Amino acid sequence: MAKNFTSRKEDYSQWYNEIVIKADLADYSAVRGSMVIKPYGYAIWEMMQAALDKKFKDTGHVNAYFPLFIPKSFFSKEAKHVEGFAKECAVVTHYRLKNDETGVVVDPDAKLEEELIVRPTSETIIWDTYKKWVQSWRDLPILVNQWANVVRWEMRTRLFLRTSEFLWQEGHTAHATRLEAEEEAKKMLGVYTDFAENFMAMPVLQGIKTENERFAGALETYCIEALMQDGKALQAGTSHFLGQNFAKAFDVKFLSKENKLEYVWATSWGVSTRLMGALIMTHSDDSGLVLPPKLAPFQVVIVPIYRKEEEKITVIEKGKQIKAELERVGIRVKLDDRDTQKPGFKFAEWEFKGVPLRIAIGPRDITNNTVELARRDTLTKSVTDMEGLREQVLDLLDEIQNNLFAKALDFRNTHTTVVNSWDEFKDVLENKGGFIMAHWDGTSETEEQIKAETKATIRSIPLDYDNSEEGVCVYSGKPSKGRVVFAKSY
Repeated sequence: MAKNFTSRKEDYSQWYNEIVIKADLADYSAVRGSMVIKPYGYAIWEMMQAALDKKFKDTGHVNAYFPLFIPKSFFSKEAKHVEGFAKECAVVTHYRLKNDETGVVVDPDAKLEEELIVRPTSETIIWDTYKKWVQSWRDLPILVNQWANVVRWEMRTRLFLRTSEFLWQEGHTAHATRLEAEEEAKKMLGVYTDFAENFMAMPVLQGIKTENERFAGALETYCIEALMQDGKALQAGTSHFLGQNFAKAFDVKFLSKENKLEYVWATSWGVSTRLMGALIMTHSDDSGLVLPPKLAPFQVVIVPIYRKEEEKITVIEKGKQIKAELERVGIRVKLDDRDTQKPGFKFAEWEFKGVPLRIAIGPRDITNNTVELARRDTLTKSVTDMEGLREQVLDLLDEIQNNLFAKALDFRNTHTTVVNSWDEFKDVLENKGGFIMAHWDGTSETEEQIKAETKATIRSIPLDYDNSEEGVCVYSGKPSKGRVVFAKSY
C-alpha cells in the first residue's frame, strides 16, 4: 500500500495530499475548491464531533440550527465584520432556473429583491434571532452551539486545510456582563486545548491574536496554535470575545437586575474540519496515516491468516471471539475476513490507514494460544498470550495515545527557538522553521513589514505576555513588552 508513496522529505505537500487520497479520507469534487469527505474520513470527523459535543454539553451548552442563507443587509450592520468577509462571500441573486434553446439558464425575471449570502459564519443571523429571545436578565446567558457547513470562497485550496466549503461547529453565547463573556471565551479556549492535547494527542500553544489577525468584529481573539512536521504553524481553534459589537449592531438589549436597559455581551468560538489536516500532519509518517486511538474509527483490526479452507472457519471463529471480547470493554474493532485480499495486502492497507493496533491470528497461534500484535506508532510487532489480551490491548492503546503526544511535544520543543536579532530570526526561519520566540514592538507596521519580508506572521501573543521579560524588537530595535510567537503558517 505504501509503494509509490511520496516521503515527507521528498515533497511534504505531495505526501500530505497522497495520504488524504490513498487513505480514503477525502476526494476532489466536481465543484472547484470543494471536497468529498469519504466514509473513513467522515468517521474520524464523527469521532471528533462526538468528543467535542460532549465537552460542550458538559459545560452547559446546547445545540441549535440557524439558516444557511443570510440577508445581505445583515452584513452592513457591523462594519468590521463585513470588511473581514466581503471578499470570501458567495452570493445568491436569483431563485429560479428555466429552459431555453441553449439548455438550463437562470431566469432573469426571478431576481431576489435582496441578495442572500451563503453562510461564511453566523454571527449576524444569530444576533438578529437573539433580539427576539432576550428581554430580561432572566433570559441570559444563552449558550448555543451549531454544527454546520460554511462557505468562504477560496482561490487556493487544499483538502481539509482550506476549502471553499467546510464543516465546523460555531458557538455563540450571550451574557449579562463583560466579565462573564470574557470568562466564557477563555473557558472555550480551555475546552479546545483539552480536546487537542488529550484526544488529538497534539500539543498546542494558547495565546491571543494581534489586532491584524483578530476575528472581524471581535475585541479579542484567543487561539490555539499547533506545529506541523514541516515546521509550519496551524491555527487549530479560536475563541472570540465580541464585546457588545453585535448586540449594538442588532439592538439586542436586556433589562438588568437594577432595572436598567443594557446591551448584551457576546462570544463566538469554533473549530472545523481543518482539524483533520492537523491530525494528519501532526502524527503521520512515511508509511501513511497515523491515528491516535481516541479518534480512530477502528482502534484494533484483526487479520485472520490461513492457507487451507479447513483452517479458515477455525481462525475466523477465533477472530470473532477476540473481537467480541474487546468490544465488551468499548474497544472499536474491525475483523478483516475478506476473501478477496491476502493477509500481506491487509497488513499494508490498515497500516497505511493508521489503525493503532493490529492483531494477526493463524492456526499456529491457536495451537500456541497466542496472537501477534503490531503497533502503528512504532511499527513494532510482538507475540503475546491470548489470556489477558483484553487488558493488554487496553494498556497498549493508552500507551500509543500517550506516546503520540510525547513525540509531537518533543518535536515542538526541539523546533521552538528563542532569537534576539533579525539575522538570527531569518536564519532560523529559513533553515529550521518552527515556532520563533522573538521580541516585537507591538505595532502593526512592524508586524506587516516582517510578514512582507519573510512570510512569517505572529501566530499568537502568549497569555502571560504582560508579565514576561521586556526587551528590544528584533526588527525595529524599539522597546518590546515581551516575546511573541512567530512562524510561517497554513
